[in-house]
Amino acid sequence: MTYYMKFTNSWFVTINRLCRRIDPFSLQFRLTIGVAAVLVAGLGSVALFTSWKMQQQLIQTHKKNIQYIADRFPRDVEIYSKQLPLEVGLRRTVSDITAPNLLVWVESNNGKIVAESVVFEQQDRNVRAKLRSISNASMIPQVYGINDLYLALCRGPLVVKDQSLGMLYVAQDITYDQRMLLEVVKSLLAATLLAIASMTVTIAIYIKRSLQPVRQISQHARAICAEDLGNARVQLDRAPTEVKELAQTLDLMLSRLSESWENQRQFVSNVSHELRTPLTIVNGYLQSTLRRGSNLTEPQREALAVASAEADRTIQLLQDLLDLARADSGHIHFHLEPVALKDLVSEVAAMAQQYSNREIAIETTEEPIIVKADPNRLKQVLLNLIDNAVKYSQADTPISLRLHRSATEAFIQVTDQGYGIPLAHQSRIFDRFYRVDEARARSTGGTGLGLSIVKTLVEGMGGQVTVRSKIGEGSVFTVILPASLLA
Repeated sequence: MTYYMKFTNSWFVTINRLCRRIDPFSLQFRLTIGVAAVLVAGLGSVALFTSWKMQQQLIQTHKKNIQYIADRFPRDVEIYSKQLPLEVGLRRTVSDITAPNLLVWVESNNGKIVAESVVFEQQDRNVRAKLRSISNASMIPQVYGINDLYLALCRGPLVVKDQSLGMLYVAQDITYDQRMLLEVVKSLLAATLLAIASMTVTIAIYIKRSLQPVRQISQHARAICAEDLGNARVQLDRAPTEVKELAQTLDLMLSRLSESWENQRQFVSNVSHELRTPLTIVNGYLQSTLRRGSNLTEPQREALAVASAEADRTIQLLQDLLDLARADSGHIHFHLEPVALKDLVSEVAAMAQQYSNREIAIETTEEPIIVKADPNRLKQVLLNLIDNAVKYSQADTPISLRLHRSATEAFIQVTDQGYGIPLAHQSRIFDRFYRVDEARARSTGGTGLGLSIVKTLVEGMGGQVTVRSKIGEGSVFTVILPASLLA
């Protein structure tokens, strides 16, 4: 019993896994179902027609046999009546045609049976009674089912020498042949179902292999990113002509996208570079005017201070855009070297504490943590994360930096106790120009590029950056870098 339950559970688990892998909306599933439906309709129709034809042939054979007996019976009686009395000749004729499974009897006009086959005397009398009760029986043989038997019956008036002797009944038991035919039909249907199943599986495998080039195109397209557009090409081996045309169209589209992407990057780089210099000059003049303009009124000073702040913000935005454009084009270079993480983080925390007037705590281990990174880029990353934490948390809450490492990686966590980031936005905060709260971003001066630059720089140094946040409790940004073996 235990073995049976285990086998049943294993069988259900296998079916469940198979059902999960089936996609009812896939092209492979639809083609397989369509072909299977055609096979069922075609082979099923052939099997049904063959079964019907075999049954008709069997019935027609028996019908012809009893029709021949019924047609010949009056002539045989007439031949015997030339030498013997009519009733004796009638019984002699019935006795001559008696055979296994063949039932013959003659019923007089007053309902009395005047002659019957010897074999019939051993049969169930109820069968004869039911055969006699069939009102629509005629000289054209028909098949009737009685109890578990199948009998072909014909009935008609018996006239010999213009004298009516009553009704002639000729019945043949075709039960054995009918059952054999049913067994053949069952075997035929089973073979048809087995053929349909095996052909469906074979066709499903063939369709799956035929669609493999389409899957290759999907895999290629899924693996392509913006940096690979220039070199991305779809390579297919022994693909059908239609799929090759699709691949060529996709290659052409990728080429156009690459060209458009390159033009966009070049435009951003050129605009950022060309605008940064004049804006820097304008900002310098504004600050100089503020410092030297002793005769300026308070509204004038306020207007110049706002203009200088906006110019400085725009210069920073252009610098960020220029850094991203260089990273996209591969022109940003990293000077990777062993860096003592504790010393660098302490330096960055001191710098950030001066300009933000916020308490920045450092938590680290006693043992030194050495990472392989570009120190200047890593400082830029940490300053951006600390600046982000300062902007999006209350002024009286601290910012903490925590350092630790594993066997192969070092972790830098920047933690604040700010507003938090909704879960729906956490997967997109590293996208360019993406801001969770536009109104709050304007009030803090955010451009939506800081975290994108952080991700670009960290990944350029072979690391990754993650975020974990909860509304009302703050956020934790974690920079993960490969640890140096010098530690």
